[in-house]
Amino acid sequence: MIISSAAGVVVALLFLVAGVDKLRHRALLPGVIANYRLLPSALVAPAAALLPVAELVIAVLLLLGLVAAMPPIAPLAAVLLLLVFAAAMAVNIQRGRRHIDCGCGHAALRQQLGWGQVMRNVVLAAGLLPLLATGNASSLAGADLAVALVAGIAVYMLLLLFTTLNAVAGLAPGRARG
Repeated sequence: MIISSAAGVVVALLFLVAGVDKLRHRALLPGVIANYRLLPSALVAPAAALLPVAELVIAVLLLLGLVAAMPPIAPLAAVLLLLVFAAAMAVNIQRGRRHIDCGCGHAALRQQLGWGQVMRNVVLAAGLLPLLATGNASSLAGADLAVALVAGIAVYMLLLLFTTLNAVAGLAPGRARG
C-alpha cells in the first residue's frame, strides 16, 4: 500500500506541475495538442481548455485520497489519462514524428517524443492500479503515510531531474531539432 500511495503522490505532483504549467502557457497548448494530429481541429481548443483543469482536479483528488476515504475515481482517471498520453506519444513515434514537443509540462524545456516517455506513463499508470482495488490509501497510519509522501516526493524529484536532463541534452549543439 505504501508503494501505490507513493505512486499516487508522484502522479499527483506530475499532474499538479503540468496543469499549472499548461495554465501559465495556455496560448501554447492548442498548438502542442494540434501537433499530435490525433484530434479533429474543432476539438483542439476544448481539449486545451479542459486538459489543465482535469490534471489539477486529478492531482488534488489523488492527494486527498491519501488522507480521506474516497472512491477510486481519481486513480482511475489518472490511469486513463496517463495511458491516453502514452498512446498519443506512441502513435506519433510510430509515424516518425519524434520531433514534436510532448507537452509534458515545463514549456521552457521542449521535449521531443521518445519511448522512455511512453514507458514512464505506462509504469506510473501500473503503479496506481492497486489504488483502484483499495479505493485509496486512507488506511495508512501516520508513519506509513509519511513514508509514502517522502518516497513519492523523492521519486517525483528524480523524474523531474531526468526529464530536465533529457530536455537539456536535446538542446546540445549539433543535435538535430525539429
